[in-house]
Amino acid sequence: MPGPAPEPSSAPERRPAGELESTVLAALWAADSPLTPVQVQGALGAPLARTTVTTILTRLYEKGMVTRTRAGRGFAYTPTEDAPGLTARRMHSELQKEEDRSTVLARFVSQLTDEDEQLLRELLDGEAR
Repeated sequence: MPGPAPEPSSAPERRPAGELESTVLAALWAADSPLTPVQVQGALGAPLARTTVTTILTRLYEKGMVTRTRAGRGFAYTPTEDAPGLTARRMHSELQKEEDRSTVLARFVSQLTDEDEQLLRELLDGEAR
């Protein structure tokens, strides 16, 4: 005979890794000037504590994804790259982790759409000139 059903968890569901960083970066990209943690918190419109936003911004700073300037007793943050630049950096970082780069690149290219493959060829031809 089965035992009683487990009690439902009252803990909030955890977000996937990197989701908060991406959300914070999106708020910074949308801004036309550096933002403090309080301003990022307001821009997110999500129920995140200021300390959580500050921690995320500090981690992004340590990863080199944002710069910071003194703003009163704290800091204001600016992204170091736009969204495409950040994606390119992440792709490069993942490639650097692999010893067999040739296989990784071959599999990446084999999964491209025809349009993306053509675009990649055009980009490579343009850089070779």
